[in-house]
Amino acid sequence: MPVRLVSLFLLLVSFVSSVSAQSLRVRVDLTDAPRNFFHSVVTIPAAAGPLTLAYPKWIPGNHRPSGPIANLTGLHIRANGQEIPWERDRIEMYSFHVNVPPGVKEVEASFDVTTTDSAGAGGNAATSNLLDLNWNQVVLYPADAASDAVPCVASVRLPAGWKFGTALPVARVAGQDVDFQSVSLTTLVDSPLIAGEHYRQIELTPGGDQPLHVIDVVADAEADLAITPDDLGQYRKLVAEAQDLFGAHHYREYHFLYTLTDVAGHHGVEHHESSDNSSEERVFLDPNEKMMDASLLPHEFTHSWNGKYRRPAGLATRNYQEPMIGELLWVYEGLTEYLGDVLTARSGLWTPDQYRDALAMTAAGMEAHVGRTWRPLEDTAVSVQTLRMLGSEWQDWRRGLDYYPEGELIWLDVDTKLRELSSNHKSIDDFCHAFHGAPSGPPKVVPYTFQDVVNTLNQVAPYDWASFLNDRVKKTAAHAPLGGIERGGWEVVYDAKPNPFQAALESRYKFYSYSPSLGFVLGDHGKILDAAPGTPAFQAGIGPGMILIAVNTRKYTPGILNAALREAHESHKPMELLVENGQFYKTYSVPYFDGEKHPHLHRVESQPDWLGDILKPHTN
Repeated sequence: MPVRLVSLFLLLVSFVSSVSAQSLRVRVDLTDAPRNFFHSVVTIPAAAGPLTLAYPKWIPGNHRPSGPIANLTGLHIRANGQEIPWERDRIEMYSFHVNVPPGVKEVEASFDVTTTDSAGAGGNAATSNLLDLNWNQVVLYPADAASDAVPCVASVRLPAGWKFGTALPVARVAGQDVDFQSVSLTTLVDSPLIAGEHYRQIELTPGGDQPLHVIDVVADAEADLAITPDDLGQYRKLVAEAQDLFGAHHYREYHFLYTLTDVAGHHGVEHHESSDNSSEERVFLDPNEKMMDASLLPHEFTHSWNGKYRRPAGLATRNYQEPMIGELLWVYEGLTEYLGDVLTARSGLWTPDQYRDALAMTAAGMEAHVGRTWRPLEDTAVSVQTLRMLGSEWQDWRRGLDYYPEGELIWLDVDTKLRELSSNHKSIDDFCHAFHGAPSGPPKVVPYTFQDVVNTLNQVAPYDWASFLNDRVKKTAAHAPLGGIERGGWEVVYDAKPNPFQAALESRYKFYSYSPSLGFVLGDHGKILDAAPGTPAFQAGIGPGMILIAVNTRKYTPGILNAALREAHESHKPMELLVENGQFYKTYSVPYFDGEKHPHLHRVESQPDWLGDILKPHTN
């Protein structure tokens, strides 16, 4: 090698070594993943004196202090091979204080992580055949640092024979060991990794077009990786429809990370250049499973624009210890729910009928949340950290994460209002182009406020948008905001015909909604999951947590209860429900006579079918 090249090479090695010395180095041993046990070693640049290390607390996409601190175990901190005592902060449980000895330039923190609740989902993050690594689980960093300003060099060791998918740029693969390129802590935490014995990468960008879009799939069985040509075409169309909707992209390439398992926890978490998704094992093979989860990938893909690129100012925090303020989650999540479902229909992952059935279920669910009479929608967003992991009991009265489904109804209302104001020449698509669009480029965050949303809507079609939105978000109401459905040329009706989405819920989760009729929701074995104040069952004395034992002296089954609803409708005689409450039994008489009620959308022929226009594909 010429002397000049040798000099350049040594200079490069010196530069790389210097960068590495100043970087947070994260080494994760994943070979114990089948028993849900990750091992992490984090090397942190340091100087003599007090040092506070933080475990990520406020996790983007979870909007709450969901960092699984209780899963961090076996913590040791060392410098120059010597153990350094650590002490947890007495108030901030995510902080660890150490005193760095003189002459030390870096400290090494080694710890183990058990993998429950790792991505904001209930359940484990690994099985015998696959894993889902979220980097916030396995890092510590200087507590006062901005995540953008912390360079990181990460590596993993995988179980033998496992393959992986991630948007994190790869530097080297050698057998089980994978080294990644240097990135900021922000990018590292924003780039989850999935791996498994059964892995497949599905390319969605035809002909080598840029940017690259792929689905990285891991499953518990090889057969579950199969995808039909029709499904492949629909996911490719999803990419095209999203590009058309927003008019630009804010990633270098995009990875749909998809974990298929019946064992680990299910979730969907958004990232700039990827999304971390998990569904039932047979989602590609079972039509009902596919229908129920068809909107998952479109929803999380939409977040690359709405949530990651454009982000409410209260959620655009400096690092993972600063609290997030969620008041605009009805935009972050509600608009994403709306656009994601529209893209599901435009791409063909749902038929128009399936979209309308899903929308009818959303409308009925929000109508059942009678807590709207005391709690405005915005408060469900502000209160996300208290509401996120609560169960279904009392949800109709307490409300839950309503900024998702009710936000969808509000943004349909916005879309149809834009069409009304412009004689159907302007729509939410124009808003997306203006708010989320050009220029294309790598990931970045552009924060926004409520007034920014109002200003952009006014650019599309002048109107008093501030009052329009505040009336729906900041005020209480007796009924769900169904104006978008009605202005779109449809209405919500209830009849005895089952809704296909409800039937699928019953099959998968044993979740039986009688909210529109009796006013309660049942789980497996007759457990009463919720009962809404003011409804027939609640008025009779029935409440959440009780167990339905018998209906009109017959042992309860869903079929028996449905038959009793029909009988009461014909005879006009109250149903007698035998209910267990703790160790006590009581029969309640429920005077309800309107029969079975399942939600559907019915076409109003006197109105233009703008909902039909909204669902039409925009690309060939």
